[in-house]
Amino acid sequence: MARRDGGFGSALTVLALCGTLAGAALAGAAPAGGAEDTGTIAPGVRYRRMDVPGAHGTARAHVLTVDLRDPRVRVGLLYPGAVAARAPVSRLAGERGAVAGVNGDFFDIEESQHPGVEATGATVGPAIAGGHALKAAVPDGQRFGPALPPGAHTDDVFGVGVDGRARLDRLDLAGSVRSAEGTWPLGGFNQYALPVGSVGAFTSDWGGASRRRATCGTDTERAAPCSTDTFEVTVRDGRVLSVADTPGAGPVAPGSTVLVGREAGARRLRALSPGDRVAVRHRMVAASSRVPYRFAVGGYPMMTGGVPLPGLDDRASAVRTAVGVSDHGRLLRLLALDGSPEFRTGLTIAEVTAVMRELGVRDAFSLDGGGSTTMVARRPGGGPVGVLNHPSGGAERPVPNGIGVFSRG
Repeated sequence: MARRDGGFGSALTVLALCGTLAGAALAGAAPAGGAEDTGTIAPGVRYRRMDVPGAHGTARAHVLTVDLRDPRVRVGLLYPGAVAARAPVSRLAGERGAVAGVNGDFFDIEESQHPGVEATGATVGPAIAGGHALKAAVPDGQRFGPALPPGAHTDDVFGVGVDGRARLDRLDLAGSVRSAEGTWPLGGFNQYALPVGSVGAFTSDWGGASRRRATCGTDTERAAPCSTDTFEVTVRDGRVLSVADTPGAGPVAPGSTVLVGREAGARRLRALSPGDRVAVRHRMVAASSRVPYRFAVGGYPMMTGGVPLPGLDDRASAVRTAVGVSDHGRLLRLLALDGSPEFRTGLTIAEVTAVMRELGVRDAFSLDGGGSTTMVARRPGGGPVGVLNHPSGGAERPVPNGIGVFSRG
């Protein structure tokens, strides 16, 4: 392949590639989980493995090519049934009947800055599954993970619309709370951090994790103390069911909405009493596409229109996961680096972007990496999914969501 990016050895050493022979074995070390290396995983889904020279050593890349032009193929969100919950990618894929998959968004994995507050496991960015909005994005300053590139935000998503085309976009929350006291904007939806002074809504999609974390930190400082000015209101059938001075925990009953307020938001909620009428509305609004999203997952963009974003980090190497889009949203590349000791140095974000461009990708999007990086696929002809890469922690890390690949036939 031609060298396209100065300073990066972009020639990719292909370890093994089956070409057109479905089921032929690839050379090299056996992948974790016992899954076979094959050219064709399922109709419209192919796998290959490559060695990639990086600034800090050689990385091994596992790549799935997903052809959305094939009517038998689709992608969707893998998640364990709740926003604030986690499970290994192999289990998520197996339970949903996916033929392959990778891990998804960055997430709230630890809360050492806030004594007595447990990590929720919820993701940073928005999420949509089967056309149903699950959550919105936390403020940029509350993000867990490496620093965002200039111009990227927590509401960035990779998704697929009801038209079957994949794209990068932003999904913003548009919502309101209306009562006899007036109408005010909704500041959050099933997210682990709320903007200062706002009111957030939690539904049964949230799960059973405590809602206290939502009132910790500020819009610019994740480690800032938890707010001492909070209030919670439970709404059912358009009326206030109960109130509380502090955010609670435990599942939200189906059909109910729990409103959590901090500072000015808490003061608004304190004006409500059991029996008061309250209307809560929320929807996710795409910044670019007018096509509704069938599926969306958070992360951040690395490249758009074949041009890398300015300011991409070219120093810190790590094991990473990424997704790329080409052919006007009809062809996907899912990439996961190997975390085995031989290849654990990984690649920088700039290097991953260059690899994606070499693979013909026009738009590239970074997902969570490090110990979360996991790629799974089933054996040809059926059977359970197995892990294709070696997770850097030695075993699969439970994650809150991922991208599932589905193929009929």
